[in-house]
This record gives sequence, structure tokens and C-alpha cells, in this order.
Amino acid sequence: METVVSGIRPTGNLHLGNYFGALRNFISMQNEHNCYFFIADYHSLTTHPTPGDLYGNVRQVMVEYLAAGLDPEKCTLYIQSDVPETAELYLFLNMNAYIGELERCTSFKDKIRQQPQNVNAGLLTYPTLMAADILIHKATKVPVGKDQEQHLEMTRQFSNRFNRLYNVEYFPEPKAFNFGNELVKIPGLNGTGKMGKSEGEGNAIFLADEPEAIRKKVMKAVTDSGPTEPNQAKPEPIQNIFQLMKVVSAPETLSFFEDQYNSCNIRYGDMKKQLAVDMVTFTEPFRDKIKAISADNDYVAKVMRLGKEKAHESAAKTIREVREIIGFKSF
Repeated sequence: METVVSGIRPTGNLHLGNYFGALRNFISMQNEHNCYFFIADYHSLTTHPTPGDLYGNVRQVMVEYLAAGLDPEKCTLYIQSDVPETAELYLFLNMNAYIGELERCTSFKDKIRQQPQNVNAGLLTYPTLMAADILIHKATKVPVGKDQEQHLEMTRQFSNRFNRLYNVEYFPEPKAFNFGNELVKIPGLNGTGKMGKSEGEGNAIFLADEPEAIRKKVMKAVTDSGPTEPNQAKPEPIQNIFQLMKVVSAPETLSFFEDQYNSCNIRYGDMKKQLAVDMVTFTEPFRDKIKAISADNDYVAKVMRLGKEKAHESAAKTIREVREIIGFKSF
């Protein structure tokens, strides 16, 4: 059984892109692997050092991931800052990380351009904190997107460097967990690109959105004047609408509007009305669970305690052994 680690940033609500992306695979993985999923509140401070309501954001993300299907009895779902051993391993790894390699990191260069007034040490050492998150549980697999592949490669460097410096075979060399064709790209409503929070609230359908909010967003989705020839290729904005319908609507509904488009009889207003109805229906179970879980403070607190205890058990063992390897002794 592989040990899998993945982080979740406590910024914003879950949307359909998140759900059909990695989250559905996380839900499947928790049945087959030893999974640690953590809410990365330390990481969030690198870009938002003075959050308005960090606890509220963390709690909401926890609630929504539970509502979406992560099971605290099957996986370890915890808050990063609840496990101080991560910060200690981060310190140890920083002692053997070199300024040059950290400065060459692509994400660091990108962040310098994006937030020139907040180029902090946390941004520079982001790869070592990510490595600590992974290595604290001695993970062998890490689900990562394209933007995180360089960080995972650096984690392998830090892992191998530790083993080499202390002449041990302690940390494994974590590999990327590749979902292959299992990831479904969910487009946004603005006509281009994928669904995401960075493109604005109106671009994404959130699992917690109320029906009226969903209807307004869908009806504003970008379309064109319609096809002028039978079986005409769909431009990106229109292909996006059909892709959204493919994931939330019945096959016969999709087939009907495909035929309407191919025969040049498509009425986008009717299509968007139907898509909105299907979006509301699809998200209703999530919306209901989010409300129910959020209202149960005792259950949320219990999940947080359970995750903390399980993660601490694993992390404490690692730190105890790492300290012994380095040479720390109790007097």
C-alpha cells in the first residue's frame, strides 16, 4: 500500500473544477492507499500573510471536503499547523537547502513578479516546506499538477541529500501520482480556460452556491450568434458550454442540444436554462451536506481532533528518528 500526501489551500470554496479534477481521485485513493490530506494554512501565509479569517477559511474548506466525500475514517484529514513536527522538519531541511537552487525555482520567480512588495523568506523556502509536508509521513506518492512538478523534484533532491549526508536510507524518493486520463478538465463560464477562482467568482460554479446564484452565472456564460453551417466545428466558448453539460446533464439532454447545434437550430438561451437546472440538481446533494456538516460544530471539531491525532502519530515518529539520525540527544 502506497503512502500518499497532498495539500489543500484554505482559500475560497470548492468548485466543479476542483471536484472533477483531483478531488474525485482523492476520494477513490482513500479506499486503496494510506492517504494524508492536509489543509495548508502555513503555505497560505506566503501569499496572504495577514488573513482576515484564517480559522474560518480552514473550517469551511474542511467542511466542503467532507461534504464532497473525503472520509476521516478512511484517510487522515488534518490541518497543517496542528502538526508542529512539520515546521521542525522544515527547519532541518532548510539547513541542507541551497540559496541558489531555491532562487532558481520557477514558482519563486513567478511570485516575485506577481507580488513584488511581498517577497518573503516563506516564498523562497516554499519547496522545503512542501518537502517537509511530504517527507514527514515518508510518502511514496504525491498527486501534483504541472505547476508543482519542479517542487516534487526538489523534494526528491532534499530526500536523497539527507540520506547521503547522514549515510542512511531513511527517506523514500516520492514519485508523482499520475492520474493520466482520469482527470476531467472543467471549463469556466467566461469562454476561455478552465474553471477557477482566479478568473473571478462568475467564472466558477461552487458546490455551495445557491440555486439562484447558479442560474445567474450560467445565463451569463459566453456564447456566440450560433452556427451558420450544419455540423460546424464549435468555437471554444460553445465547446465549453457543451463540456459542462456533458458532466452534469443526462446523455439524452446533451444529445438533443448536439442535434440542435448540428442542424443550426440551437437556441443558447434554452440550452443555458437547461444547463442551469441540471447544475442546481447536480450540486444539491453537496449543498445540503455542506449546510448540515457546517451546522454540526461537535462533528467538525471531532474530525479536526481525529486528523490531528493521526497525523501527529506519524509525524512524531519521523521527527524522533530524524533527530536521532542527525545526532540530537536528550541530556
